[in-house]
Amino acid sequence: MGSGSVIAGKVGYAVTCAVAAIVLVVSGYANHVVSQLDGLGDGIGIGGGASVGAMNILVMGLESRTNYQGQTLSAGLLAAMHAGSVQGVENEGVGGQDTNTLILIHIFAGGQKAVGYSIPRDDWVTYPQAYDGQSTGKIDQAYGLAYAQSLNATVNSSMSSAQRYLVANQAGQSATIATVQAVTGQKIDHFAEVNLAGFYYLAEAFGGIEACIKPSGGFTNLSDANSGFNAVLDGYSEAKGGSQYLHLSAPQALAFVRERDNLPNGDLDRTHRQQAVLDYVIWKLESDGALSDLGRLTSLLTTAKQYLITDSTWNLLDFSTDMHALTGQNLQFYTAPIVGYATIGGQDVNQVDIPTIQAAIKAKFDPPTPAAASGAKSTAAATPIPAASTVTVDVYNGGTTTGLASGISQALVSKGYQAGAVTGSSAQSQAVTSGTQVFYGSGASANAAKIADYFGATATPVSSLPAGHVEILIGTGATVVPSGLAPAANTPAASASSSAGSTTSAGNNGASGGAVTVAAKAKFGIPCVY
Repeated sequence: MGSGSVIAGKVGYAVTCAVAAIVLVVSGYANHVVSQLDGLGDGIGIGGGASVGAMNILVMGLESRTNYQGQTLSAGLLAAMHAGSVQGVENEGVGGQDTNTLILIHIFAGGQKAVGYSIPRDDWVTYPQAYDGQSTGKIDQAYGLAYAQSLNATVNSSMSSAQRYLVANQAGQSATIATVQAVTGQKIDHFAEVNLAGFYYLAEAFGGIEACIKPSGGFTNLSDANSGFNAVLDGYSEAKGGSQYLHLSAPQALAFVRERDNLPNGDLDRTHRQQAVLDYVIWKLESDGALSDLGRLTSLLTTAKQYLITDSTWNLLDFSTDMHALTGQNLQFYTAPIVGYATIGGQDVNQVDIPTIQAAIKAKFDPPTPAAASGAKSTAAATPIPAASTVTVDVYNGGTTTGLASGISQALVSKGYQAGAVTGSSAQSQAVTSGTQVFYGSGASANAAKIADYFGATATPVSSLPAGHVEILIGTGATVVPSGLAPAANTPAASASSSAGSTTSAGNNGASGGAVTVAAKAKFGIPCVY
C-alpha cells in the first residue's frame, strides 16, 4: 500500500472508535473488497511493523476543523457537527490539530483477543524532542506542535500547498507516535488516523449508534452546550432514571463521544464513551449482516477511505487473516492511570507517573505465562532478599519536579531502607533518560532489583558504588512517587484497582486504568457508561 494521495477531512475526536472497528473487523473480509483498501495507507511508514501476529496499533482522532489541504470544513458540516463556524475556525482559533483521541490496541497472536488502553488527552508529558520549541505539554499537543513546526519550515519553499500540508500531517503523525512510545514503553507497529467529519459520516452510514447511559450529578451529564449532546432529545427519560439504552442519531453520536465538561471524571469518562462506541460498531458489523453483504461492506469502506489514514507499511490484506474471531467480548479496554490533577501554564492537566503507566500496560500487553510466574516465585523463595535496613539508598533528581527526590527517599525509609544522599545531580556519570535508572554496589543486587520494580526499571551494577548502596537517578518522565512505593495513607485514589467484573469501578471510574468490560449477553454488545 503506497503513500501519496491525501484523504480529505482530517479531524476527529472519537472518530477513531468507528475507524478502529473498520480496521480491526472489516479488514477481516477485505479479500472481497481489495480495491477499497487502496486509498487507506497514505500515512508515514513505520519500520519493522508486521501485518500478522502480535502487534500494537495506535488509533488517533484529530480535533481539526480543516481538511488535509488546510482548508476549513464547510459551514453546513461544522454546524451539523456542533463544531463551531467558519469564522471561528479561520479568525478565532477554534479547533486545532490536537489528538483528542489516543487508543493503543494490542492484538494478540491469532487475533482472538485484544486489549486497548485509552490515553487521556490531558496527560502532562515530556516530549522525546522539542516540537515548535516546546519540550513539555499535554500528550495531545504533540501532533499540532510538530504540524505547526513543519508548516513554518516550508513557508518559503517551492513545495505546493497540498504537499506542505501532507508533510505537516506526517510530521504530526511521527511526533504522536514517538511521544506515545516514550510514555507507554511500547513499540507501535501500525496506526489509524481519523477526523471529526469521518465519525459523523460513518455514524450516518451505520444509521446512528446505540448507547447505554448512566446518569450522574442530577442528570447533568445528559446534556452539554459545548458538544451539543442532548440525551433527552434522543429519548432519555429522567422519570425512569437509571441506566437507559438510547439510539443516537449521527449528530448526537458525535456529540456523545465529544462531551467531557459535564462528566463526573471529565476526559477520563469520555474515553469510556469512545470505548463503548467501538464495542457497538464491532457488534453491529458482526450481528447485522454487514460483513456478509458485499454491497453494504463496499459502501462502508468507500466512506471510511475518505476519512481514514493508516501507515503506508500496513498490509491490511495480510492483517485480515487473523481478525475473524475478534468481538467486543474479547476486546477489553482500560484507561492509562493518572495520579492527580494540576494547573500548568493556565491549563488543567493530568499528573502522570511514566513508570506506573508503562508497568500497567506491560502487564496487560505482555502478561507472564503461568510457568514463568511460578518459576519467578520459586526463585524468590529460594533466594531471600536481605533486610532493607542493610541497604543505603541515594536518590538524585534528574527531572524537573521539585522535591521528588526527597519524597522518594522518605518513601524508601518508610519501607526500612537507610537514607543516603538526596540531591539534584548523580554521583555516577550517567546520562539522564526519560525513565528512572537504578544502580547498585556489591551485596545490594536483590534489594536494587526490588527497588527498580517500583519504577519499571532494571537495576544495573556499578563497581564504583560502595557495598550495600543503591543509587536512583530519577528520569525526566517521573513526576510523582510511584504508587506502589508511596505509603498507603498517601497513595492517591487513582492507584486503586477496579473490580474485574464491573464496567468501571465506582471508586475510580477508570482513573486507575480499571477495565471497561462487556457482559457476555450485553444488549448491543456495549457497557453502560456516564
